[in-house]
Amino acid sequence: MTENERSGPSRRALIGWGGAGLALGAAAAGGGVALSDGGLGLASAAPDHAVPFHGTHQAGIATPVQDRLHFAAFDVKTEDRAEFVQLLKDWTAAARLMTAGKPVGEGAYGGLAEAPPDDTGEALGLSPSRLTLTVGFGPSLFERFGLADRRPAGLADLPKFPGDNLDAARTGGDLCVQACADDPQVAVHAIRNLARVGFGKVAVRWSQLGFGKTSSTTPDAQTPRNLMGFKDGTRNIAGTETARLDKHVWVSASDGDAKSAWMTGGSYLVARRIRMNIETWDRASLQEQEDVFGRDKGEGAPVGKAKEHDAPFLKAMKPDAHVRLAHPDSNGGITILRRGYSFTDGTDGLGRLDAGLFFLAYQRDVREGFIPLQRRLSAHDALNEYIQHVGSAVFAVPPGVRDPHDWWGRTLFSKEA
Repeated sequence: MTENERSGPSRRALIGWGGAGLALGAAAAGGGVALSDGGLGLASAAPDHAVPFHGTHQAGIATPVQDRLHFAAFDVKTEDRAEFVQLLKDWTAAARLMTAGKPVGEGAYGGLAEAPPDDTGEALGLSPSRLTLTVGFGPSLFERFGLADRRPAGLADLPKFPGDNLDAARTGGDLCVQACADDPQVAVHAIRNLARVGFGKVAVRWSQLGFGKTSSTTPDAQTPRNLMGFKDGTRNIAGTETARLDKHVWVSASDGDAKSAWMTGGSYLVARRIRMNIETWDRASLQEQEDVFGRDKGEGAPVGKAKEHDAPFLKAMKPDAHVRLAHPDSNGGITILRRGYSFTDGTDGLGRLDAGLFFLAYQRDVREGFIPLQRRLSAHDALNEYIQHVGSAVFAVPPGVRDPHDWWGRTLFSKEA
């Protein structure tokens, strides 16, 4: 192995990351930290461990949910297809290093004094903190680079749902990066450095910090609580439930037609910023709160049951209870993998907290997952009195990076594959 293969790309060749880009082999140093487990990261649940980067599926979907999130949607600025493909390769190489707990390129110091460092440095000395980086492509990307005939049918535009009050500044995006970690500084560092690598080719459209995971993909783990104090998504798909993942989350080679073949092993992501009317909710009686969810607030048990994981008796709940309306038994078996986080972003200028749920849901087909489920919820859910959807985006999340020679989006950009 050469010196460059050990340390990453040369700053002299990549000042400002505007040159030829990262060589895939040069960044492979971060790829051997842990054996691949298909992108699930199940073998690396300890907080200081690195989650395997390579796998059949991207990490950060079925991976055990970390404590913190930094999610960013980007607009593509370049019109050059080859330049954009090189960016995806550069991002992949940088992600290999960062998910292994290593700095980007030659690092944050020790290089040419006349040039900016390759890494911004705020994660120096920190562990990998189970960092995962997950990339997705928005519908608008398929209007570029001759990709119109490669847009899969499962990447459906979301309709306007009753009650939506979407802020255009927090909606859409050509592509996204989801950074999850147990240390917020590690997650922020990852997005910051990818944005820096992409300077001039992409620009951040909007981003969201998240804390307090509200869902679990770990079997038998206690379900986290949202900012309303309730457990929600108790029967979320676990990362070990391969049959449920194959049925509800991962795109199969049998799905769709030739246009969607490149998505085999991938998934579709819906991201929704849901504002909670915290002050109104906090004045509601305990009985009303429990009726709205269909669970008791202490244990999280369904109405009439004793334990959180007891099978719910849906007819015992009010007809507009959230759990009753969202349950697969009420929706023809519709099941999504939830991976949301709480957020609080100061105030709304009227003395109220700008807080709520940053909802992330993965599914095999948006048309058969989020869209019919949200239509039912937006029309009947008692929870609507206390929430409002204010941001929205949908992305096609391609399959995982298989080996040190692979890169994000290779199956889509087949001409360069």
